[in-house]
Amino acid sequence: MIFKVLYQPDKKQSPRRETTHALYVEADTEVEAHALVENNTDYEIEFIEPLQGKHLEYEQANADYKLTEFNDK
Repeated sequence: MIFKVLYQPDKKQSPRRETTHALYVEADTEVEAHALVENNTDYEIEFIEPLQGKHLEYEQANADYKLTEFNDK
């Protein structure tokens, strides 16, 4: 399953909408997606959303869509 991970690039700065970024990861569960990002980045994870069906198609049509792969998997 594909998950959209919303995050702040810096754990020390308070979250703001303007500095929220997104990345997309493939994992079996939300817990696994969280662990992949947590173990491979210094990002402050705000929210993880599973994507499927029309929602996934919409995100994939976005020019910013790129599946992030980590060496852990």
